[in-house]
Amino acid sequence: MMKKSFLLVALVMMLATVLAACGAPQVIEVEKIVEVPAEPMDMTVIEFWTSDNEEDRILVYEAIADRYMAENPGVDLRIVPIEEAGISQRIATARAANRLPDIVRMGIERVSTFSADGILDQEAATAAIQAIGEDDFRTGPLAMVTDPSTGTYAAVPFDGWIQAIWYRTDLFEDAGLNPPVSWDDINAACDTLPGTGNLLYGATLGTDPGQNYPHQMFEQVAMSNNAWPFDAEGNVTMNTPEMVEALAFYAGLQRCAPPGPQYWRGAREAYQLDQAGTLVYSTYIMDDLVDGSGLEAGGNVDILIEDLPGNTGFASMMEGPNGSASYGQLVTLGIMEGADPIAQDVVKFYMSGDNYTEVLALAPFGKVPTLESAVEGWSGLSPYFANYSAETLGQIAGGFDTMQRWLFRPDYDSAQRAVVGDIEGRLLIPQAISNIALEGIMTPETAAEWLQEQVDAIYAERQAE
Repeated sequence: MMKKSFLLVALVMMLATVLAACGAPQVIEVEKIVEVPAEPMDMTVIEFWTSDNEEDRILVYEAIADRYMAENPGVDLRIVPIEEAGISQRIATARAANRLPDIVRMGIERVSTFSADGILDQEAATAAIQAIGEDDFRTGPLAMVTDPSTGTYAAVPFDGWIQAIWYRTDLFEDAGLNPPVSWDDINAACDTLPGTGNLLYGATLGTDPGQNYPHQMFEQVAMSNNAWPFDAEGNVTMNTPEMVEALAFYAGLQRCAPPGPQYWRGAREAYQLDQAGTLVYSTYIMDDLVDGSGLEAGGNVDILIEDLPGNTGFASMMEGPNGSASYGQLVTLGIMEGADPIAQDVVKFYMSGDNYTEVLALAPFGKVPTLESAVEGWSGLSPYFANYSAETLGQIAGGFDTMQRWLFRPDYDSAQRAVVGDIEGRLLIPQAISNIALEGIMTPETAAEWLQEQVDAIYAERQAE
């Protein structure tokens, strides 16, 4: 608050000793300070909801907000932590109260629904991307946030993670195998690797019907063969020839995989214990390949391969008979309808220079940058990155260019996206795979028909809501 002081000084009349006899009073100096409050400054409040909600992460978001407010004293930037799973409900409540936030950090799966509901400011998102530097964004993330009906960007790509086949480059080279990218090369590795070195298995395979891991693995296989839950006309397509072929290829890998129901824990342990030649996992595995993954009973896996990261390759792309795909997650910043234009500048601030690097540093393995200019800085954010080649780090950063998910199809409406979520949530794919690969009670064809029936029923329920 600014203050004004008025100094009132009386004239000092000091009479000489010779005048004292006249009885004139002595005058002393008087100072009086009067404080007058200034008119309050008008503040623009910007609400930034973030699903980076752990305490240490919120502190970083708030520190960046403090820097922004220091540079822009007319802005009150408020960071609000939220749960990712509860975003839709919180947005619905805020919308009903006409109190939408200005910026929301959220997964790409929310963008199409919110955009269809008319609560994302696409012009603002496009302007923010252009202000940051459209050419600096990787093409894959930009394509994923593009609204096909308008041709504009519905949100700003922020960060994410990539899934890949991590594989033993030393053993692949010894066996004369190509990297496990195409179905043919994956099959060749499956048949060749067992017995190479200490390997018992060519691959690790998700088959546990009670775990989501098999779904994550299978979805990439399906997309690489152009197999999707719905076609362009909105028909359920779980029993197409492409889907049957994907189920047959996936379940067929059981011939070179550990027996019994398997999920991510057993998969990463088999890879680190020199038992399996490949591992399907996200970029979050990078430090575990150095220190060993945590064991369920406590402690860490004792890695049996010298310099496992240095002998590990990264194959994020999968090429099938009818297409190609990579799999992962993209996180975005959505600028909500009615947001103050300053929100665009806030988004730019968070994605600029050291500010963006500080956010990525919160979880470097799971926060792959969407900006080309940030890749070099990101690659130095963790000492674990030094264990990997520049080629591997480049492939990780480039994984966004081909990343897809069933849920990300821009032509799927909200009901269809809900069904895709139900397919995953109800573990339909893991059950089908287990019934083919482990139980032997279904063929790929009968499993596809079962999936078709299940998804048809779910879709009918959703449409009736």
